Amino acid sequence: MTQKMVQESDRFQDPIEQHPGYAETESKIAIWGHPLHAMSVAFPVALTFCAFGADALYWLSGEPFWAQAALWAAGTAFLFGLAAGATGTMELLMVPGIRIRAPAWTHFVIAVLLLSLLGANWGYRLTGYEAAVLPYGILLSGFNVIVVIATGWHGGKLVFDYRLGTSKGS
Repeated sequence: MTQKMVQESDRFQDPIEQHPGYAETESKIAIWGHPLHAMSVAFPVALTFCAFGADALYWLSGEPFWAQAALWAAGTAFLFGLAAGATGTMELLMVPGIRIRAPAWTHFVIAVLLLSLLGANWGYRLTGYEAAVLPYGILLSGFNVIVVIATGWHGGKLVFDYRLGTSKGS
């Protein structure tokens, strides 16, 4: 490379990459090297889809069982989401290489939005689960599915592209 190209590449270095904790991305919230956040997010994701599916089945069949199933799925999605959110927040705040990256904070903000929506979905159903399904319950569940897809995709990018919150192994 020419001297000019070397000077230009030095000039365009990312200052975040120069931070002392930038390379420190290994999970600190783990059991025997298995990151708790990565293990716990599967439950609220699956239950969010279950709530939407139960709403759709109630809409198609009119069977009260599906409205009650949606209530339980929405509630457990919210409660498991709180657990997943707690582990993710601890990970974000405790690991310097995660905390310094903007995409980690974007994932955090979207996940907090999702938790708010999951709580609203559950709370809306507590006053009467059958009456809550149509039309607003199923719309809220459908929107939750969209937000959980966005949150999960963004979280997956953090793990697979940036290797954040993973275990380096022994």
